[in-house]
Amino acid sequence: MSVETGEAGQAALADMLARLERVPGRKISGKAAEVLRTGKKSDFATETCAALDLTFDGIEGDRHGGRTRRSGGREPWYPRGTVMVNERQLSILSVEELALIASRMELDALPAGWIGGNVVTQGIPSLSLLPPRTRLVFGSGAVLRVDGYNSPCRAAGRKIAEHVPDREGLDLLFPKTAQYLRGLVAFVELPGRILPGDAITAHLPEHWIYPG
Repeated sequence: MSVETGEAGQAALADMLARLERVPGRKISGKAAEVLRTGKKSDFATETCAALDLTFDGIEGDRHGGRTRRSGGREPWYPRGTVMVNERQLSILSVEELALIASRMELDALPAGWIGGNVVTQGIPSLSLLPPRTRLVFGSGAVLRVDGYNSPCRAAGRKIAEHVPDREGLDLLFPKTAQYLRGLVAFVELPGRILPGDAITAHLPEHWIYPG
């Protein structure tokens, strides 16, 4: 489709801008309820720890640490195994959303470690819906930049099923019940230490619905 130029094109652009659905930036406060990391690189599940020491490589020794990573099924536009920037250094979940997923799955609880969480927040509403480029500023001074939503997958569902061997179908149930509740992936924008109980200020950027 050709792009309009000249006066007609300028008029169309001006009309589009006039109808733009703009969402202003704002701040939301919460706290870090729990921090976790993998015991070794080969682990998927994470374990509660006393603190997360973050560098530009993420969490040193963690499964998802490193400034680069290899592409997988999420990046079909690259040959599998292509070295690319690591925008998925940390998995961020919320107390409230984990509780809702557990309720939908008829589980007593869904520990963050079962699905590889690194930071569990409390008090930030609809955490999973925070827009890309949101900055999470922690009381310690560390800053995480949100890359985007972490879609629920069957692989995480299988890890949940390992902890509930008397239930069938949890691997498929998780992606269905966790839609828009699975949390976020983020990378380290400013290194620092994150402790349980740290205040979090989420700086949401101005954003808009792309009309093209």
